[in-house]
Amino acid sequence: MAYFNEVNVVESGFRSTQWRQLTFAVVGMGLIGGSYAKALRRLGVKKIIGVDTDLQALRQAQQQGLVDVGIVGAGAELGQADVVICSVYPAATLGFVASAAAFLKGDVLITDATGIKGSLPEDVQGLLTGRMEFIAGHPMAGRQGSGLGMSQAEIFDGANYIVVPAAFNSREAVDWLQAFARALGCGQVVEVAAAEHDRIIAYTSNLPHALAVALINSASYNEHTKYFIAGSFRDGTRVADINHYLWSDLFLANRDNVLQELAALRQQLDRWSEALAANDAEALQQMMQAAAAKRKDLY
Repeated sequence: MAYFNEVNVVESGFRSTQWRQLTFAVVGMGLIGGSYAKALRRLGVKKIIGVDTDLQALRQAQQQGLVDVGIVGAGAELGQADVVICSVYPAATLGFVASAAAFLKGDVLITDATGIKGSLPEDVQGLLTGRMEFIAGHPMAGRQGSGLGMSQAEIFDGANYIVVPAAFNSREAVDWLQAFARALGCGQVVEVAAAEHDRIIAYTSNLPHALAVALINSASYNEHTKYFIAGSFRDGTRVADINHYLWSDLFLANRDNVLQELAALRQQLDRWSEALAANDAEALQQMMQAAAAKRKDLY
């Protein structure tokens, strides 16, 4: 795994970083797609084409000035796009590209924001021809809630951005996506292979979401709970306000890795049960001290 603190800006060639000269298509006018549109508007790109199957979402995006053109599904307008950002479910990304390929520029660059990669990069690239290229990406920039109304450009500010190149990707495309992430306002940009991405995300993203849902769904929750919570409960359950359609797909797409993380978590919970049952203060203290040191190292 390689970490990139510096970005090589591409000043020439068909992977241009002259943002004001580029037309972008954003597929999916939800939380992430809307946030991309707002960040692109802040960046001052030439034109933004919004794509969605929900006509109401497209109208809302146009009324807010987030997109210049709104289209339902694939259409000839996509031929203007230099870059296409797919901010929809993994299966929907594949379906969209299949329907849109005939309309796209011969050198279009396509990227995504899906939380699990699997075989998606190879599957999408298999639908493309000529110099068309798909380069997978994952902005670690979600927030509570869902839908266009929750979108904001600021979610990218200081966020981590994961670039997930495949064997077929050109170095030019990888460099472009890194530069784009920086231009959006992201802080650390990381490059990693798809399998490693999915394994790590099971721990850092899938598991916390599962824990938040499980904590809220505990039998201990009742109508009086809200009178007894402070920061720790709010922080620990924030992401329980979840897009259940999206996240059920993500959990199942990364099922084996998530199952491994749940098993590892059970081992930690068993250590807590054993220490409490044995009235072992030293064991409890050691676990908490080790966690505190790791948490401080993270931030």
